[in-house]
Parts: sequence; C-alpha cells; structure tokens
Amino acid sequence: MSSKLFLAPTSFVITDKDDQLLNASIAADGQWRFPYDENVPEKFIQCITTFEDKRFFYHPGVDPLALGRALVQNIKNGSVVSGGSTLTMQVIRMHEQNNERSLWNKLKETILALRLEFSYNKNEILALYASNAPFGSNVVGLDAASWRYYGRAPSSLSWGETAALAVLPNAPSLVHPGKNRNELLRKRNSLLDKLVEAKFIDATTAGLAKLEPLPGAPKPLPQLAPHLLDRFKKDYAANKNANNLTYAQTTVDINLQRQINSIILQHHNQLKGNQINNAAAMIVEVETGNILAYTGNVYLPDDSLLQSNVDVLASKRSPGSTLKPLLYASLLSEGTLLPRQLVTDIPTQIGGYMPENFDLGYDGAVPANRALARSLNIPAVRMLMQYKYQRFYDVLKQCGFTTLNNPAGFYGMSLILGGCEISPYELAGVYSSMARMYIHEHNNKDKWNSDDWFMPKYTPSTAGGRQSTEKQTQLFDYTSIWNTFNAMNEVMRPGEEGLWGLFSSAQHIAWKTGTSFGFRDGWAVGFTPKYCVIVWVGNTTGEGRPDLTGINTAAPILFEIFRLLPTSKWFEPPASGFMYMPVCHQSGYKAGPDCPDVDTLMVSERAAKAAICPYHRIIHLDASGNYRVTENCMSPADMKHVSWFVLPPTVEYYYKQRHGDYKTLPPFMPDCVDENIKPVDIIYPDENARIYVPLEISGNRGKTIFAATNRNNKAKLFWHLDDTYIGTTTQFHQMAVDPSPGLHTLTIVDENGESVTRHFEILQKKKDE
Repeated sequence: MSSKLFLAPTSFVITDKDDQLLNASIAADGQWRFPYDENVPEKFIQCITTFEDKRFFYHPGVDPLALGRALVQNIKNGSVVSGGSTLTMQVIRMHEQNNERSLWNKLKETILALRLEFSYNKNEILALYASNAPFGSNVVGLDAASWRYYGRAPSSLSWGETAALAVLPNAPSLVHPGKNRNELLRKRNSLLDKLVEAKFIDATTAGLAKLEPLPGAPKPLPQLAPHLLDRFKKDYAANKNANNLTYAQTTVDINLQRQINSIILQHHNQLKGNQINNAAAMIVEVETGNILAYTGNVYLPDDSLLQSNVDVLASKRSPGSTLKPLLYASLLSEGTLLPRQLVTDIPTQIGGYMPENFDLGYDGAVPANRALARSLNIPAVRMLMQYKYQRFYDVLKQCGFTTLNNPAGFYGMSLILGGCEISPYELAGVYSSMARMYIHEHNNKDKWNSDDWFMPKYTPSTAGGRQSTEKQTQLFDYTSIWNTFNAMNEVMRPGEEGLWGLFSSAQHIAWKTGTSFGFRDGWAVGFTPKYCVIVWVGNTTGEGRPDLTGINTAAPILFEIFRLLPTSKWFEPPASGFMYMPVCHQSGYKAGPDCPDVDTLMVSERAAKAAICPYHRIIHLDASGNYRVTENCMSPADMKHVSWFVLPPTVEYYYKQRHGDYKTLPPFMPDCVDENIKPVDIIYPDENARIYVPLEISGNRGKTIFAATNRNNKAKLFWHLDDTYIGTTTQFHQMAVDPSPGLHTLTIVDENGESVTRHFEILQKKKDE
C-alpha cells in the first residue's frame, strides 16, 4: 500500500519467527528507513495523536478547530507559528517533500488530505505516518527510530521512550546532543502530562516515565544473520519477493541463531591457530523444511582476511564423501546390493586413476553398511562402477542439486569422492527431504510424493518444491532409505561422543562427514526425524590445511548443535514395500544352500532377485580334515564334505590381515590337485592398466611396485616381464620394476607351474620432466 505513495528506497530487514529483529541494512539513499509497517503500537498511537492531532479519529482529514486556532495564533504573533496540520496533512507533506509554509501549500495539503481519507482508513494513515516520519539524523520511521535510539522494537518501548519518539517528528533536530536536550526533555514531559489529562496513563506512571533517560547516540542494529539477509536481498532482486517489500519475517528462532553464532565463533577461535578461518552451520526443521538457524560464516567484518561477507552455505564447495549415502540408497533401491553385502576393498585402478582409502589400507572385503559408516573410498568407487556414474549423476540432478553444470563424463568416477561442487544449503535440503519423505511414508501410502522433496525455506510463505520443472520420479524406496539411515547412525562419533551407544537415552543421529581433496573442506551433515544440521569448516580462499577433515573440525560442531536441540525418537521401520530375506551371516549376500550361518534381514522387495552368496562352497577333506582331496585320489565315501568361506586370492590376501579368524583353505593332499582352483593371483596391476610412474625427487626414473599372492604362504613365485625372468619372491610377494614406456606383459609362475598373466601399459613421461 505504502508503495503507491512513498517510493523512497527502504532498508532490507529480516526478523525471526516471532518478529524480533535479526538484521537490517541501510537503504540505498543512506537513510535508515524500514519498510512500511501496518502494525503501529497502541502506545505510540496515543502519544502521537495526543501530541499532534487529538481529534484524528473524528475529523475527515482536516481539523477546522485546529486550523482556526492556528490562524488566531499566527495573527497574534505576526508570523506563522502554528500550521494546524493534522496527521493526515503531515502524511501528504512527507509525500510531497515540501516543507515550505504558504497559503497555497496549505490549501493543496488540505485537498489532498481529504482525498487520502477517502482512500485509506485511519489505521492505515497512522501506519503511513509512523513509517515515513523523520526522527532526526538519517533515521526515518518509527521502527528504525526505535531500534537506532533504544535497541528494541517499538512495541516493547516504555511510556517515556515512546513519548520521546512521538515529539521528534515535529522537531527532528532535537535528538542531537547539546542545548536541544532541554527542549526535548520539556516537550516529552509536557506530552506525558497531556497523557495523564487524557487519562491514558496515571500520574505515577507519568512521574516514573519522566525519570527515564532521553535517547542518546544511535545504537548499532542487530547483526545476527547477515548472510541470510544477503540471501533475502538476492531473492528480492530475482523477483522472488511477491509482496515487493524489503522486509521478511523468517522462520529463524532468534535464540537458536544466537547460540549457533556463538558455537561457530568459539570453534573459529580454536581452529584459527591452524589457519582454518571460516565455518558455517544451518539447522532445518525436517517436517516443514523451515530454516531455524542460518550462520553462513564467521562474522567478524573488521578482519578483512576472514572474508566474513562470503555466505559459505550458498557457495559451491567440494562435498568429499557426503554423497556416499545417496549411492548406497540407490543400489539398495534397485535391489542389486543388500545392506551388509561384502564389497571388495583392494588396490583398484580405473584407467589411470587409483582411489585410496583415507588410512591408505585395504580390508580385502567389507560389508557395504560398514564401508559407508567408515567412509571407505575404494568400496564406494567399486559400488559406483556397479551402478554407473552416468546413472548416479542423474540421481544427483533429480535430488535437486543445481550446481552440477557439466555433463556426467566431466566428473566420471570422481563424483562419489567429491569431484563435483555443491552448496551446503542444497546438501541439507536433500537429506532433510529424504528424512521428510520417509516420515511421511504412511501418509504417502508407500508412494513417492514429489511435494515432500524441496529445498529449505526461510520464510513461511516460501513455496516448497524442487528447483526443477520436471516431475520427479521415485529415487529411493522406503526400505532402502530405512537401511541407509541405520548405516549412517552407525558412524563412529568423535571424542566423547564415541561412547554414545552406551547410554539408552542417547540421541540417534544419521550423519556423515566429508573431506575434500587437499584438506580444503570439512563437512558434517546429520539428521533425526525432527532436525537436519549441516556444518562446513575450511577457508573461503580454498587453502587446504593439515587436519582439516570433516571428523576433526565439522563433526564436533555438529554434535554440539544437536545437544541444543530437543531429542526425538529414531525413525520407525517401514510399514510396507519390504520383505524378509535369509542372508549369509559372513558375506551379507542372499543365503545359498552352502551358507552355514543365516540371518534374516529386512530388505526392499526389489531385492528378491539378489545374487546368491558366491563365497561359500562345499570342499572335500580327508578323514583328518587337514587336507583337501578329490575323487582322483580318494573315494567320496571316505571324504568329509564341509562348507567353507572362500574369498578370491587377492581379496583374501588383505581380508585375512584384518580378520584373524579367517580360515584359509587347507592344502591339497600331495599328488591330489583340483585343476579348477588357481592358487596364484596378481594384486597389482589390473588387466590393461595404464600406469604413469613419476620421477623421484632426485630426478631419477621412479619404479612401480607390483604385488601378487599365493594361497600357500610358503610358496615361491617366479616373476617374468615380457618373457624375461626378473626375480623370485617367497611369502611377501612384491617386486619393484622399471618398465620402459609402452605395452608390457607380466607373468608369474608358482612352484607347481601354475601361472597368471597381466597386460599393462607404461605411459610416456611428459617432455618438461
């Protein structure tokens, strides 16, 4: 409404869910002028009408009695000492921006005031006055004056404070220190006396109000959510603000906002010793998607090196391992992976790319849920090889990530290890949507409801929905989401939080950390059925630092924030769309007839055609059980037929190092060999590997380390490169070699003549090396 009369720029203002001021910025013309506010406090209405226009609610815009009184006073004094203007006429004068007192201007104001009264009701006219009246210096409007002079909202001012503000528009210069103070005090106290005469207040209240101090130097306005204010400004510029007001009442809880700001600042003071300067955090209410706290960065604007103005929550950063749960859920949903199914964890090369686990070790094989909980990179890459990175790229796009601006092939297999860029804001949006979709399973009748999947919102009026015009297809089934949440709940927590499982009252949280390449970004995202929290730690400059990992820097902040939030029950199991499947206890695969220990596990109905355990098979032993035999050397009637857990040689080599209870296959009885089992295998290189060997620091040609394994720990292996014998190994089978650039063949032969071959290519060194 005010925009039709007053076109001057206004300050951008955001308040919390209870309309308490979070942040404001000065208007484009250098004035503190808050947007039009239709809610004028009753105290101010009584003060301003008593002081300026006591018949305001009864006249049609012009008060003949006041005009007559003013005319008499002006004639007596021989000059204009009183204008007899009503509040309505003053609104017209502020609109016309003409303070010249003349008969023509007064007549014009009178006509326009009468017209204004036909277009607006009394309350609206009062709101126009309160929003645009001058209050001294560069302060315009009651809201701005209240915050600048008293540091509080107008509705919370006392009678003395309100009266002081009510007399200022009549003489705005009185607010300046000096001789004006006595005149301001006189006018305020005179108004208080009039309020007693009008019976708005009693004499005791007026007496106490007269003891209150006058407004002093302007106070700084709250700066509790500066980055959310910047987000609001950008949305406003993009015409996302439907009412065209530079004001937004947000969903933020001001108490939570203060606490999150304090936590971020506290951790900043600890981390800056390692030159880690920036941190950000956000809390989202899962059910509504409302943002309850938004701290886009450490806010210390006086320190220019911190780049406090950068909103990291809206910035594109490498996500590290934080996308791994989405791949796990995708594989579970298509039924090709079971929750605890063993995934290979051995040295792996894809083209010229060799992923590594954070600890640089290998498990041989690890349950998929534990691989997720431990954030192992090689199992994740191998799972992505199974799912295909092109399909996973499509999943991420459908989830609502808007920052994947290149085609799938640009990212390739690095997608799962942080080889793309996303914003913390959108990552929180995806995981809070995942939780929201799941808790609405019953209402959705086991169907996928696209309306439940949307990015966080900071105003109640913000429309939900994904940032896409396409209809979202079902991404995950509810049982797979349930199993994913449980895997994320098993992640080892940092510090004292690691003991959480010992307490029955402990809060269950699904969470995941991430660390980008070069230790540039530390992430932690966690959620319960009630809340989703995202934390980022790093440097806005992109500088990496030692120990800048998600578990060391972001996770402690995450759990400190969750301790502020009310606890909630864990997610309920799915109500439909699942089946109970017999699962091999050791391998996690669908149990086959040779699996001795079987668990029953809730899985997606799509897992009905899951692969049967490939690792358990019947072997034949002699009567002592110490040797394997075949029918070539022993009658089946004399054999023991035993189920045995047998991993491939390379997998076994690493697996048995982590599992002391793993039983290797017994040796064959002498002169009794099964030709179907190859005892020797090459760990590295893979078939058709392309290998680049860098120069050493000394400048000399480097070497590459080849590795092999044999089921017989005491066996000798004979190594040949391109049919040339290069050495023999016993027990520990590794060989350092320096092949020339080009294609080569590696052949390894054991004592029994069993051999295995690999073809590989050594890449040419760059000319500048």
